[in-house]
Amino acid sequence: MNESWMQKWEEVKDILTCPVDLETYFTSDKILEQEMEVMEIGNVSLPSGKVIVRDPLVYLNAKEKPYFVEVPKGNFPVKIAVAKFEDWGDRYAAVKVEFTKEEAVVYREALIGEEELGDSEEEDYFGFVVDAGLACITDTQVVPYVEKFISELDVENIYDDYFAEIFAKNYKENPDNQRDLGDWINWKVPDTEYQIPIFASGLGDGVYPVYFGYDAKDEICSLYIHFIDIEMELSDEGEDEDDDENTDQ
Repeated sequence: MNESWMQKWEEVKDILTCPVDLETYFTSDKILEQEMEVMEIGNVSLPSGKVIVRDPLVYLNAKEKPYFVEVPKGNFPVKIAVAKFEDWGDRYAAVKVEFTKEEAVVYREALIGEEELGDSEEEDYFGFVVDAGLACITDTQVVPYVEKFISELDVENIYDDYFAEIFAKNYKENPDNQRDLGDWINWKVPDTEYQIPIFASGLGDGVYPVYFGYDAKDEICSLYIHFIDIEMELSDEGEDEDDDENTDQ
């Protein structure tokens, strides 16, 4: 990140915003006709305030850069907005970290400071890549402890040989809004007090945006991962049904 990048970011930061009011995912029983439910999954540990949102099985390592905007330090509650789809089952549509009780009035994309901002347009986003169907929220100060633990564990497949059992156990203890193999855990890194929430990524592998919520004083009050644009998905379903009807005629 350099001065010219920062200047460009100042120009486009209010373009790279979420077109959806993400807070409604956590305050509404329904979005259009889609039933919603919110669950709390404990805290995330952010000891330095340098946040990382990544696929924990593929991209969580010390080389990954945090978002250049720092957040408050400490432990903060995490919530998941669950969409109760009839066809797809329970899917995690959004995740929220609450830093303060203030209401977000704008959602600006979280960036690491190296993105190509030149041709940014409304509804564009950069996002993070998911290749293993999972995402997590953590802090750069926590990552070295994760790497140390995994290296000392010395297993062939970190999910099959370690995490699968933890996910399955959490499903037995908290079966609501999960599939039987487990869809979320709040993992306490062994030999530390650090907590890392890990959860299924919406509709699976893909690229998903992360946003910081800013309050009326333009201060950070929350972080959101947007996995599923519910209104878009429902409108796409309606278009597909119309296409099927037209085909049948």
